[in-house]
Amino acid sequence: MAKQGTIVVVDDNKGILTAVKMLLETHFEKVITLSSPNLLINTLREEKVDVVLLDMNFSAGINTGNEGLFWLTEIKKEDASLQVVLFTAYADINLAVRGIKEGTTDFIVKPWDNNKLLETLQAAYRLKAGNKKGNQSKQEKQAVSKESGMFWGESRAMQQLRSLVDKVAITDANILITGENGTGKEMLAREIHMLSGRKKQPLVTVDMGAITETLFESELFGHVKGAFTDARADRPGKFEAADKGTLFLDEIGNLSYHLQAKLLTAIQQRSVVRVGSNTPIPVNIRLICATNRDLQDMVDKEQFREDLLYRINTIHIKIPPLRERPEDILPLTEIFLAQYANIYGKGSLKLSAAAKEKLKQQPWYGNIRELQHTIEKAVIICDNGTLDENDFILPRKKDTSRKEVTTLEEMEYNMIKTAMEKHNGNLSLVASQLGISRQTLYNKIKRYEL
Repeated sequence: MAKQGTIVVVDDNKGILTAVKMLLETHFEKVITLSSPNLLINTLREEKVDVVLLDMNFSAGINTGNEGLFWLTEIKKEDASLQVVLFTAYADINLAVRGIKEGTTDFIVKPWDNNKLLETLQAAYRLKAGNKKGNQSKQEKQAVSKESGMFWGESRAMQQLRSLVDKVAITDANILITGENGTGKEMLAREIHMLSGRKKQPLVTVDMGAITETLFESELFGHVKGAFTDARADRPGKFEAADKGTLFLDEIGNLSYHLQAKLLTAIQQRSVVRVGSNTPIPVNIRLICATNRDLQDMVDKEQFREDLLYRINTIHIKIPPLRERPEDILPLTEIFLAQYANIYGKGSLKLSAAAKEKLKQQPWYGNIRELQHTIEKAVIICDNGTLDENDFILPRKKDTSRKEVTTLEEMEYNMIKTAMEKHNGNLSLVASQLGISRQTLYNKIKRYEL
C-alpha cells in the first residue's frame, strides 16, 4: 500500500523523536519532527499536515500536561480539522478525558506499544482524510456530519432537530442543549459551532462539574501574576480563550448556586475580571450550555437561578434518547462497526440477523455512548467476519426479587443513585451525605454514567 499522510511529531526528547520517526516513516509519506512546540504553528502553515503527535510536557520539572493542552488549543485555532494525538508519560485518565473534550483524537501513554501507536495515528489520518472504510451506505454517510461527527439519522425526531439546528446555528443566540447522558450533547455543540460564522475561531469546552469551587473564577476568568500562591504568571481564563469563538459549558446544572451569580455577571456584561485584577476585559463569545438535568425544576426548588436560565436558554434544543428513535440503532451500529474494525484491524465485519434483532430490542438507557462501547467490545472479542448475538455483552435485566448486593461496585452505584434521587441531583448535598468530596462524587457519577 502506498504511503500517505503527513505526520508532525512534537517532543523535547530527541531519542523519542528518532525512534518514532523510524517507526512512522515506513507507513506515512512524510514525518516531520520538532523538539520544541514553538515552531509548530509555522510548520502547520508551511506544510499540509494531517496529524500531530503532541507531547504534553516540555519545560523541565513540569508534568501537569497544561503545556500540551495549550498547544492543542493553538493547533485547533490554526486548523480545527487537524487530528491531534496527545503523547505523555503520565497516565492520568482525567487529563486524557480533558484533552479529548478539548478536541484531541486520542491519547497515547509512554512507554508506548508500536502497534498501538501506529493504529492510533492511522485511525487519526483516516478521520482527517475522510477515507472511511466499511459498509456504510451512501445515505448513512450523508447522515453523519463530516466536520463534527454528528449523526443525524433518519428518525423524524432527529430530522426535526436538524432543521432547528440549521436555523439557529448561523445566529449568535445562546443555546441550551438538554438530553440524557450519552445522547451526544457535546457533539451537537461542536456541530452548531461548525455551522456558525465563528467556525474558524476556537470552540472552548468547560466541564462545569469537574471544576472545583476554589478554582472556578481562575479557570473561567483567568488570574494575574501574584493573585494567589501558585499564580506565577498572568493566565487568561476560558472566556478569553473563547473570544470571537464559542464557549461550551457542559454539565451547567452541576454548578453550585452561589457560583451561578458570578457566571451570570460575566454573561450579562460580556466581560471578565481576572482574579487579582480590577480591570474588565471584553469578551465576544457565543454561549452554548448543556445538561442532563431539568433546570426549570431546579429553579422551582431554588437550586438554579431563574435569571441565569433565561440568559442561557434563548434557544432550547432537546436531544431525544436512543430508545425513542429505534430506527437509528442499526445505522449507528454500522458506523461504529466500521470504525472499530479499522482501529483493531478486523477487516470488514457484518452483523447476523439475530444480532441485529438483539440490538434493536435493547433499551439502551446509556444511549449512543452505551451502544458505542458495546460495539467496541464485540469487535475486540469476535473471531470471524460475522458478529452473532452472543458476541454482544449486554447488561442483564435486574432481578427485583434479589435484595442482597453482590459486589462493592454495585453497592456504591446504588448508594450514589439513591442519594441523588433523594436530593434531586444536588451534588453538594449528595457528597455531604456520602461523606466524600464533590470532585470524588463527580468522578464516580462519570464512571457509573449516572
